This record gives sequence, C-alpha cells and structure tokens, in this order.
Amino acid sequence: MITVERFLSKKLNYEFADKSLLKQALTHRSVGALNNERLEFLGDGALNFIIASEIYHLKPGYREGQLSRLRADLVRGVTLAEVAREIGLGDYIKLGSGELKSGGFDRDSILADALEALLGAVYLDSDFESLRTVICKLFETRLQQLPVAEPQKDPKTRLQEYLQARKLPLPVYELVETRGQDHARTFVVNAKIDEITLEAKSEGSSRRRAEQGAAELALKKLEAEKS
Repeated sequence: MITVERFLSKKLNYEFADKSLLKQALTHRSVGALNNERLEFLGDGALNFIIASEIYHLKPGYREGQLSRLRADLVRGVTLAEVAREIGLGDYIKLGSGELKSGGFDRDSILADALEALLGAVYLDSDFESLRTVICKLFETRLQQLPVAEPQKDPKTRLQEYLQARKLPLPVYELVETRGQDHARTFVVNAKIDEITLEAKSEGSSRRRAEQGAAELALKKLEAEKS
C-alpha cells in the first residue's frame, strides 16, 4: 500500500518536512485531543483568500457580488469533498472506531475538513507561496472552467429584490431638482425608505439614471449598516 507521504508527493507535488503536521492534518477529532480541527481553521482561511485572489485576477470584469458567488461555490463543503475524493484523501484519514464503522472516510464533512486541515499543515510546513501552488493545482480544472457571469441586474431591481427578501417597503423615488438647459439638463432624485429612515440622493443626465444612482447608493448604505 502506498504511503501517505508518497501519495501526497504524487498528487500535490509537495513533500512534508515535518511529518507530524501531516499526521495531525489527517487525524479526525474522533481519535483524540490531538486532531486536525485547528489546522482546519487555518486552512479554511487561507483557502478562501487564495481562491478569492485567483478569481479576482481571472475575472477582471466581474463585480463583487459575482466574485463572491464564484468563490462560495469553489470553497463550499461539497466541492471540497469532491476534490478530496479526486485525490483519494479518504484512504488516509485516521478515524475513531465509531466513525470508521459508519463510513466516515467517505462523508462530505469529514473529507472537506481534512482537506482544509491538510492545506493548513502545508502552510505551517512551508510558506504562503507553496500553499498557493498546492491549491492552484488542486483547483486547476475548476478555475479554468469558471462559469460566465450572468448579466448584472440594474441597481433599482437589485434594491427592490433586497428589500422584498427582507419584507421591507419599496423605495419612493422623488425628483427633487432639475437644472441646466434643455440640451444638458441634470436631474436630482432622492430615494426614500421611510420605515428604516433611509435616504439616498443622486443625479444624472436623465431621471432614470438619477434613480439608478440613488438606488445604488441606497444599496451601499444598507450593506454598510449590515456589516
């Protein structure tokens, strides 16, 4: 049977200097106190950042929301479990007797956690760039096949959907000012949502553009309050 060291060398093009980190990364909490949970935490954070960075550079025209959806799809548990299965990681996870009998070696959550722990261990054993190389190899096909983004909805539609999802009233758009000559007129619109005491004012070369600008600003204010 191939050793875990040879397995990793072949699948990841990486060899551990500190074999104890590798052992810990592949030890489930059902085994005992020295397990992979802390490494999982570290690997999760690093994976999120590196995948976000790769998507950012691969999709320069995408907006924040589109980038977030792509990242979420790549780092979700189901995807991580798929990656773990592709490299046969389940064969090397050390489980307690109960988890072993119940087929834990092929459970999505255990596979995903072990993969994240393995990434955390690679980082501690080497450096950030080595970890980036490993992650890019593991996710190479998925990164190359990122879906084409759906057309971005206009701000008024996005604001309406945001409010409806939270059972809040829709905004009232009020034209508060027009200025300039007929051929170069500027419209100023205020978007109001009285129930949550929110107002957002914007201007544009048409009333429609001013309303869209006010909706965009209202969305930014709502997102800022949420964070």
